[in-house]
Amino acid sequence: MHAPPTGTGTVPAQQSASRPRSSGAQPPGGEGAGRFVPWAWALAGAFFFLYMALSLRTHARLGSHSFDLGIFAQSVRSWAAGQWPVSEVKGPDFPLMGDHFSPVVALLGPLYRLWPSVQLLLVAQAALVAVSTVPLTLWARRALGTAAAVGIGLGYGLSWGVASAIGFDFHEYAFAAPLLACSLTALGTGRMRAAVAWALPLLLVKEDLGFTVAAIGVVIAWRGSRRLGLLTALGGLAAALLTTFVVVPAFSPAGSWAYTGLLDGGPGGPGGAGTGAGAGTGAAGLLERLTLGMVTPEPKATTVLVLLAPTLFLALRSPLVLVALPTVLWRLASAKWAHWGTGYHYSLLLMTILFAAFVDALVRREGSAASVRRYVAGAVGVCLLLLPQFPFWHLVRPEPWPAEPHLVTAQRVLARIPDGATVQATDQLVPHLVDRTSVSMFGWQDSRPDPEWIVVDTTVPANVRWPLSAAAEAQALDQARARGYRTVVRQDGFVLLTRTGTAGSGAGTGPRSGSGSGSGSAAGATVSGAPAR
Repeated sequence: MHAPPTGTGTVPAQQSASRPRSSGAQPPGGEGAGRFVPWAWALAGAFFFLYMALSLRTHARLGSHSFDLGIFAQSVRSWAAGQWPVSEVKGPDFPLMGDHFSPVVALLGPLYRLWPSVQLLLVAQAALVAVSTVPLTLWARRALGTAAAVGIGLGYGLSWGVASAIGFDFHEYAFAAPLLACSLTALGTGRMRAAVAWALPLLLVKEDLGFTVAAIGVVIAWRGSRRLGLLTALGGLAAALLTTFVVVPAFSPAGSWAYTGLLDGGPGGPGGAGTGAGAGTGAAGLLERLTLGMVTPEPKATTVLVLLAPTLFLALRSPLVLVALPTVLWRLASAKWAHWGTGYHYSLLLMTILFAAFVDALVRREGSAASVRRYVAGAVGVCLLLLPQFPFWHLVRPEPWPAEPHLVTAQRVLARIPDGATVQATDQLVPHLVDRTSVSMFGWQDSRPDPEWIVVDTTVPANVRWPLSAAAEAQALDQARARGYRTVVRQDGFVLLTRTGTAGSGAGTGPRSGSGSGSGSAAGATVSGAPAR
C-alpha cells in the first residue's frame, strides 16, 4: 500500500495526466493496482456493524414492517424450500414474481436453510451495502489520495440515503449497491467491458434497473466505446420492457404489471399509494406530472436538493450523474407520495451513483490536492449535519415507543401462537412471526380470511399505524369476536384472539423472554370478550 502524496501543490500524477474522456483511468500496474488495502475493508467492516446494529435493533424494537421485511422474508423462505416465491402478506399464496422481477433474492435461499431467521435478511443487507463502499473508496484512493478516499468512504457510508435504506426493513436494492459501485468505478476508470459486466446482473435485481443499465450504456457510448455502449443501452431498455410488460404480467394473478397506476394517477398498485399531488388522471395528469409536477409539490424539490447536497452539487459536473436520471424521473413522475421524499429505500442507489459522480468530478477537475480535500471535507460535513434527521441517529437517541416492558410482553404473547398456524397480525408484528407461521396483516384487504389466530398491538402510535386507524382496528376486533373468535390474552395493549379449540400452550418456538412457554403475566391476563382498548 502506497502512502498518499505529501506535496500540497498537486494531486497524484495519475490525476494530473488524465483527460476528461478517461477521467482518472489508470494503466495496468499503476499505483495501487491489484493491491489489498486493509483500511478500506476495515472501514467497510465498521459500516457493516453499524448497519447491522441499526437494523437488528429496529427490528427488535418492533420497528420493522410487513411491507417490506415480511414480504421479503416470505420470499426467501419460499426460495429456501425450492419453490417459486410467494407471500401471504400480499395475499393468499401471492406469486411475488408477479409483483416485481427480483430473482436475485434467491441467493439468500441457501443461507436461510442454515439460519432460518428474518434477521438473516437484515444482516445480508448490512453486508451488501457496506461492501459497496469499497470500490468507491479504492477508486478515490488511487485517483485522489488516501485522505480524500477516507472522506469519500465516510461521506457515502454515512449519507442520508444509505441511512434511510438501512433504517427501513430490507429491500432487493441492497444487491444492486455493490454491483452499481463496481460498475461505475470501472466506467470512471476507463474499463468499459468491466463496467458492463458489473452492470448486467442489475437486470436480475428489479425490473426498473434495466433503465439504469441503459443509462450506463449511454454514458459508455458518450465516453468513446460507442458500439459497446449502444448495445448495453438497448439491452437494458429491452430487459426493462420485457420484465415489466411480459414476465411480471405472466406471473401476476391480474395478468398485468400492478404499478401502472403510479403514472396514470390511479391507486398506485399494492401497498396503498395515495397521490397527494392534486394531479388529474389519464393523459392530462401524466403531462402535468412530467412538467410542473416534476418539482411540485414541495417535497420533490426538497428531495432533489438534499440528494445533491452531500456532494456539494459537484456530482452534476460528471457524466456519471446521468445514470441517476431513470430513478429520479420515475420517482418524481410517480403518483405515490412516498416516492417523493427522503424516507424508505428509494435513495440508496442514488447515493451510490452520486458519490461515484463526485469522485469522477473531482478527478476531472484536475485541481490541487488542497482543493480536493476542501471539497471532500465539505461533503463529509454536510453528511454529518444531516445525520440527526435520519435513522442512524436512533442508535444515539432511541424512539420513545415502545418501552422495554412492552417488548417483553410482545415476546410472550407471540410465543403463544403455535408453529405452522395461520395468523393475521399488526403490521409491526408480522416480521416476528414470518419464520414459523403463515402470517398476513390484520386489516389488510387482501389478507387470507379467517386465520386461526389474530394478534394486534393496539398501542402503535398514529404516525406509524397502518393500514387501520385505532378506531377502525377496535371495530375490526369486535367484528372478529362476533364471528366466533375469543380473547386469549389482553395485556399491555396486546390482544390475542383465536378460533381454535385450544387457546395455545406456548407451542410456538418464536422469541421468548424468561423461562417457561409464555405462561407468565400474559397468560394470566386472559379476558374473554373484553374490548380491545
